[in-house]
Amino acid sequence: MEAAITTLVSHFKTSAGKDGSACTLSKDELQNLVSTQLPNFVKLSSEPGAIDQLMRSLDQDNNGELTFTEFWQFIGKLACKEGGFN
Repeated sequence: MEAAITTLVSHFKTSAGKDGSACTLSKDELQNLVSTQLPNFVKLSSEPGAIDQLMRSLDQDNNGELTFTEFWQFIGKLACKEGGFN
């Protein structure tokens, strides 16, 4: 599990900061991350409006960017769905 956490942190850090803050994901950074790293879990990433909707649902402070904590909650939701823990 430690390797999985390290991988998640690494992918977040690699994706964040290309459009602003190095500590948050913009909508475009989120779209790139889910389309390259989570294509089987987030299949709607290429549909118009899907990323906007996903971003709104995850961005708890409504600042237009995702913190790592907000991203981590998203990963937790995906893991629960995958594991049948809904």
